[in-house]
Amino acid sequence: MIEKGQKVKVHYTGTLDDGKQFDSSEGRDPLEFEMGAGMVISGFESGVAAMAVGEKRTINIIAAEAYGEKRDEMVMEFERENLPEDLEPEVGMGLQMQGPQGQAIPVQITAVADETITIDANHPLAGQNLTFELELIEII
Repeated sequence: MIEKGQKVKVHYTGTLDDGKQFDSSEGRDPLEFEMGAGMVISGFESGVAAMAVGEKRTINIIAAEAYGEKRDEMVMEFERENLPEDLEPEVGMGLQMQGPQGQAIPVQITAVADETITIDANHPLAGQNLTFELELIEII
């Protein structure tokens, strides 16, 4: 069992329930993270924790242990007049809002009307079950 505080290097490929790949370390350096530091989603970390160096494993992570369920309160409508004048909003466009403590919050435009836009501040993978093909490369 890999212990909290140890660093690991992992190659991974992530897919959705429909088989669509959403991320992979293929062709790049392996992902390096510290166990227990909150650097990756909890289901990913617990899947890696029981692996041995060189082992390959497939893990399935339910939405609650990944990026959570989609939350309706994270979908909001704004007046277009509140946007910068030089911005022409389009569905799928990513923007950043400022949170209460000044932190950047990524959002995506989901609808554009004459007077308003609708944005979604949920993580793009919220509500999705995830599958990862993992290979533990190294424990540091």
